[in-house]
Amino acid sequence: MMPFSFDTTRSIRFGSGLLDRLDAFAAPLLGARIVIVTDPGMLATDMPGRAERALRKAGAEVHLFHEVTADPSESVVLAARDRMLEVSATGVLGLGGGSSLDVAKLAAALAQSGADLRKSYGIGQLPAGRLPLVVVPTTAGTGSEVTPIAIVTTGENEKSGVVSPVLLPDLAILDPETTRGLPAHVTAATGVDAMVHAIEAYCSKSANNNPVSRALACEALRLMGGALERAVTTPDDMSARSDMLLGSLLAGQAFANSPVAAVHALAYPIGGRFKVPHGLSNALVLPHVLRFNIETAPGGYEEIAPILFPDLGGVGNCAAAFCDSLAALAGRCGLPARLRDVGIGREALADMASDAMNQTRLLVNNPREVTRADALRIYEAAW
Repeated sequence: MMPFSFDTTRSIRFGSGLLDRLDAFAAPLLGARIVIVTDPGMLATDMPGRAERALRKAGAEVHLFHEVTADPSESVVLAARDRMLEVSATGVLGLGGGSSLDVAKLAAALAQSGADLRKSYGIGQLPAGRLPLVVVPTTAGTGSEVTPIAIVTTGENEKSGVVSPVLLPDLAILDPETTRGLPAHVTAATGVDAMVHAIEAYCSKSANNNPVSRALACEALRLMGGALERAVTTPDDMSARSDMLLGSLLAGQAFANSPVAAVHALAYPIGGRFKVPHGLSNALVLPHVLRFNIETAPGGYEEIAPILFPDLGGVGNCAAAFCDSLAALAGRCGLPARLRDVGIGREALADMASDAMNQTRLLVNNPREVTRADALRIYEAAW
């Protein structure tokens, strides 16, 4: 067995109703002045208010930053940091989807360390120091609650990642009730996103692809394979919601240590240029990237295919059937199948292929080398 490392969030609590018990679990970590980082859409729910009331019950002074946008820009991250500095925050609570959690993680680090955001992109560039941090995911998809990664939109179309163990939260609180109100299309897209995390982690070419990540990826796929369609079609099925939330966490732990690859690399230009949600961007290219990969490296996909789709056990050419089954699953969940279905013109594909080549941090992990010509062919197949 080759040497490997595995890092994750220090403490995890899972259970229905935990959002209303933040006074017991979160407040002691976060101190006297807490900033809740969330987005405008969350304000239409009662969750920020419930979180605030629970923290105030513990005697904390609570401030709200609710300007997080999808695919947050540098200005959003810096505005959150400035809010923390303005109120002399002693702790940060991230509440929402992956964007809110990423902003909370990164702003909490910048506020404490004084680091320059522009110099923090890449792996291991963020200096030590972070405000105490608790995160509460409200979607079952990104796994941000257990990853040392924050994704930021830089410029008009590019996305860049900050990767550092500093970003791992002190505590992740998973309350399945917080995902009950997710619309079907969000449940579907974020669920496929989590599946991609598990699939790419298992098959990653990273030198740190390790038995812990592979075991977590398999369990994540087992949980989500039996739950995604139920969560989409029966939104109040809390058993399905719980399985999806736990599966997303396990997939997050897997890819946080055995990093994702070309599916994400080719998804980023779709989100960056056309503002397509990240989970849907992954779903649009997933089967096409995998069909490209299995031409030279089918083994990993053949191993996990029967976990996600038990009927593929014993099927010949299992990897190809796996790709087809993933595309069919996305369709049954109501997700668009083609790039043209989300308003992307064929004339944009060449520039998208060039953008994807900038994601070297991800492409290096792909089981098969991807050239710009390869990326263009994959986009054409997805179009």
